[in-house]
Amino acid sequence: MLDWSLISGAVPVWAVVIGALSLVALAVGSGSRWWTRLVPSILLGAIVLAVVVKVVVDELWQPFPDALPWTVLVCIGVAGLGIELAVVRPPITGRFGPRRRWWHRVGVVGAALVVVVASAAEVNRYYGQYPTLRNALGLSYSNQIAFGQLPPSADQEAAPRPGQPLSEIWRPPPGMPAGGMISPAPIPAPVSGFAARPGWVYLPPAYLASPRARLPVLVLLGGQPGTTRDWLDGGRLTEFMDRFAAAHNGLAPVVVMADHLGATTANPLCLDSRLGKVETYLSVDVPTWIRAHLHINTDARAWAIAGFSQGGTCALQLAVRAPGIYPTFVDISGQDEPTLGNRKRTVDAAFGGDRAAFAKVNPLDLLATSRYSASAGSIVVGRDDRTYRPQQQHVFAACRAAGMDVSWLELPGGHTWPVWAPGLERSLPWLGVRLGLTAA
Repeated sequence: MLDWSLISGAVPVWAVVIGALSLVALAVGSGSRWWTRLVPSILLGAIVLAVVVKVVVDELWQPFPDALPWTVLVCIGVAGLGIELAVVRPPITGRFGPRRRWWHRVGVVGAALVVVVASAAEVNRYYGQYPTLRNALGLSYSNQIAFGQLPPSADQEAAPRPGQPLSEIWRPPPGMPAGGMISPAPIPAPVSGFAARPGWVYLPPAYLASPRARLPVLVLLGGQPGTTRDWLDGGRLTEFMDRFAAAHNGLAPVVVMADHLGATTANPLCLDSRLGKVETYLSVDVPTWIRAHLHINTDARAWAIAGFSQGGTCALQLAVRAPGIYPTFVDISGQDEPTLGNRKRTVDAAFGGDRAAFAKVNPLDLLATSRYSASAGSIVVGRDDRTYRPQQQHVFAACRAAGMDVSWLELPGGHTWPVWAPGLERSLPWLGVRLGLTAA
């Protein structure tokens, strides 16, 4: 049951059906007053709840750069409707008048809980965040090991000569695993002081073999809100990285999923500012830790950074702010600038209102005044993403004008995992060539 799909198949369908039946059961009542006064008032209350949530979250609080989609607001309204119906549900009328039996109370509460769970399941299906119950509960993965149990350094390592793809000299040794392994990995911040959460590392089969291949590195970032395991849950990173490795004799980049938020709903903008030194963390602390703890190709040409949504914006920022560390990037559904909702709020919070300080680190401002002929990137966006598709078009044009070798990839879908995960997977062949892993 833990591995049943929550995104497709029978489980999400049955969740909607049972939730709808529970909502109907809660709505069934007796008497004209129930239907003519209470039910309409409850329905209006649910609508008001959804509108209030949208105003508070999108206009006042603005904890996320993305506006709440109407699908999510409808689910919030339905959940609120179920709770309201349970609260004002009329008692059972018996021989001696209305009364509430214990089983009636339990049934009403249970029905309301089912409606709430079904609404949450539909929100999850919309975003694709938790593919299975195992992911939703944060349980261990089948290919997970402790970082201290990672294989030691091999006596011999296959490393290509400059300009030579690793695939030309690599031959899978006997005993190489069929799939990769993942491990949680605390990545300290001695230089930046950023309070980062533990990250995750994906090691492909060629890293686990003996002799081992000296592989390129992909630093991978999630969105906001988010955690460092989002690419493993909603993104199913292990599955498509293993597919790539299987098609290339076990070769794939080592993937380091680093933290750039500090907390699930935090947004320090991936900058060095009043909100924290995230840029220094990703450009100094994380690379230093990778070189010290992982046996990888240390040549900058074998390093890339990628992310989706706010993480895509962050990948673009590091590509223009630290091109010597990350000359290659993949920006999936990112924004055209780091933001807390609008320019004024962002500048005030991060730089005390100093617009010039913001312009010095804003990607589009830097791309307008500098050349990045040694850098290359892939810009990915959903065809139905009305908010970020226009912004990605601006980013693509600015990168090309600055001399970058950039490509444009547009996939069916909106601002959800059905775009983000395939966007990275579709970029892997290009990354493999760019990072010196495979031949063109």
